[in-house]
Amino acid sequence: MEKKENPIAAMLQQFALLRGGKRKYVTLEPLALQWLDNASLRVKESSYVKYYNLVQNHILPELGDCPLERLTTTAVYQFVQGKLNSGRRDGQGGLSEKTVKDMLTVLREICLYASHWEIEIPCHFELIRIRRKELEVQVLTRQSQIKLERFLMADNSLSRIGIQLSLYMGLRLGEVCALKRRHISYREALLQVRFTMQRIQDLSENAAKKTKIIVTEPKSSSSIRDIPIPAFLMERLQVLRDMPRDAYILTGSTNFFIEPRTLENILKKYLRECRMEHTNYHVLRHTFATRCIEEGFDAKSLSEILGHSNVNITLNRYVHSSLEQKRKNMEKLEPSCL
Repeated sequence: MEKKENPIAAMLQQFALLRGGKRKYVTLEPLALQWLDNASLRVKESSYVKYYNLVQNHILPELGDCPLERLTTTAVYQFVQGKLNSGRRDGQGGLSEKTVKDMLTVLREICLYASHWEIEIPCHFELIRIRRKELEVQVLTRQSQIKLERFLMADNSLSRIGIQLSLYMGLRLGEVCALKRRHISYREALLQVRFTMQRIQDLSENAAKKTKIIVTEPKSSSSIRDIPIPAFLMERLQVLRDMPRDAYILTGSTNFFIEPRTLENILKKYLRECRMEHTNYHVLRHTFATRCIEEGFDAKSLSEILGHSNVNITLNRYVHSSLEQKRKNMEKLEPSCL
């Protein structure tokens, strides 16, 4: 069996060539692989898997052989535009602005890592901008929300209660799946959001499956939060009170859980039974935020309930004023002379 070359050793060899003035032989690949190795020591596993796929599937196939001295602003800009226009691996068009922006961030971090080795790369990342398209975000109409609410209130099944936590408290899909009985404070009527669940690619050598489920702290410190539970929902949660403290609230079991993909499929099933159009799970969170603003929530409180790092994220991404609300506000206007 042919022995694979150690990428770190190869990088150090190329760096030696660089210091000797032979810049044309120094390429991005060994530097990117060493950066990945370093990132595995300091970021969450889910973040590392994301970086790994961006580097291996997109950055290295096109830029891996690029000499560092040719990694200019123009070269990176052309790479970005190519990914936006036709970057999908199945050949079916371009990648999303979010995905390409993540690639650009990884490239910037790799080049910053190079600067610690006293290697200068000519790309000026501050000159490259990806214009984010304003996507129309779906929010349940009042009529659709009422229809779904009646369905969810029809019985005390744990999955229905879990979905209500997103519709009435703004929890993310992974946060609901990771919730346990001990995260409910019945005395203080508080819900403690401490963990999130997600399925990620399993990169371990002896992995039996391609993916695995992990439960970790939320993606940011602001997502760790305590949310007051509305009185009507507190009554619904009484059914969980006698469960073991470490039982998952969606199953009532300490050993069995429902993963995010499964809960999303459960919501699809419920929508079909309600004869409602299909929508993704995150719409529940958007709907919650929009209804809160319509009911007069202050933006700061809502931002903390949603677990955002600042109020602007709440207002710009999650709050969508309905035509009904705009009309209601416009009716408040009257001539000052009357």
